[in-house]
Amino acid sequence: MDRKYWDMEAESLLNTPQMREIQLAKIKSLLTRLYDAKPYWKERMDKAGLRPDRIASLEDFSRAMPIMDKAERRQLILDCDGDVLKMVDRTIAVPLDKVVLMAATSGTTGDPTPYPFTTRDIQVYSDLFSRMLWRIGIRPGNRILHAFGLSMWMAGVPYVEFMQNIGACVLPVGAEAGSERMLRFIRQFKPDTLFGTPSLVEHLIEKTPEILGLPVERLGIKRILCAGEPGAGIPEVRKRIETAYGAKLFDHGGALGVSCDYAEYQGMHHLADDKYFIELVDPETLEPIPFENGAQGMMVTTSLDFEGMLWCRETFGDIWQVFTDPCPCGRSGWRYKIIGRVDDMLKVKGVMVYPAAIDGVITGFVPRVTGEFRIVLDTKPPRVVPPLKLKVEYGENIKENELETLSKEIEEKMHATLRITPKIIWVPPYSLERTSGKTKFIEKAYVD
Repeated sequence: MDRKYWDMEAESLLNTPQMREIQLAKIKSLLTRLYDAKPYWKERMDKAGLRPDRIASLEDFSRAMPIMDKAERRQLILDCDGDVLKMVDRTIAVPLDKVVLMAATSGTTGDPTPYPFTTRDIQVYSDLFSRMLWRIGIRPGNRILHAFGLSMWMAGVPYVEFMQNIGACVLPVGAEAGSERMLRFIRQFKPDTLFGTPSLVEHLIEKTPEILGLPVERLGIKRILCAGEPGAGIPEVRKRIETAYGAKLFDHGGALGVSCDYAEYQGMHHLADDKYFIELVDPETLEPIPFENGAQGMMVTTSLDFEGMLWCRETFGDIWQVFTDPCPCGRSGWRYKIIGRVDDMLKVKGVMVYPAAIDGVITGFVPRVTGEFRIVLDTKPPRVVPPLKLKVEYGENIKENELETLSKEIEEKMHATLRITPKIIWVPPYSLERTSGKTKFIEKAYVD
């Protein structure tokens, strides 16, 4: 119960030369299995001139294996006549009938990306989740209220199953329940941990007094684990959530990372070097970027021990910054911050801007603003004809004659930090739609 890590052997080797040797051995094994058993991967490797038996280093693998992105994944579905199951069968490492659980993305930008799990995949992921939960203080007997959407979401039913591995009690209320039912479950079952999106966690700050007649800090939540969207890594958002709940906020990101309890946010510790090989590449040229302290680029992932949940140099468009120097918290694992997504990037006079960065600036003006905003686009992104238009909710206690001064303050702060000067469009408090899922920061004022 007092050990430093859930898996003392594997986690002690994170971000070490020994781990790179383990990764190389697993990549060679993976490539050999795919080459021998799956015609799709054999054809892909042959076309690239890659032979598994000639891969002598991780650099060899990065140079030889082409990257798959979301567009190529969508094209593969089309090549399979729209049959997603046929596409899955082509690309996973085992026959399709070995899949026992299927989840998916929301599919908001096209066909949903399937997440097929075999029995082995579930076991591996459950162990990885135990590593993460152990680091944030979860032990057998703790109670976790699960508030992500349960219907097909990767963070839904699969996460509920993974979380049980550590011996905690999971309360799968789900985002579908809505804030009122969620809050009543919290009052009845007294969870000490809340798991949901940052926007949901912030929404409950507003709804708890309205529904239960008490401040959110009275709910008894001791720790909050956020994922799915930016927020938990933004200083202004972190301060607001931790102050309101009187709880410690942890950030969880893709490929199994979680932030530590150090007072100042250090990014997320990557806990799965033995299960994932992570690279950074230039988002335009796709050329590898040296994996060193402070490096920034598009994340590319290769899964090392999975059968259905298999990615082989695949990218989902996330832009990461990595930190390989030791963390002041003293725990193992290189760290990363998610800067944004290639899909979300906006260009204003040549300046690249991500919604997460705008969120950080806006939240810094709470309570004079509620923290809710939308980016109004008149033309299809990424190029934005300046000024960038922002709908922002003013705070409940702000008078109309104070809005002009507040606009100038926000514009000056955004220019100083992001090098853009937006146009603020004020809207009343609570007029923008809230959601228990991921917040959509973009409001389209154009026709696709």
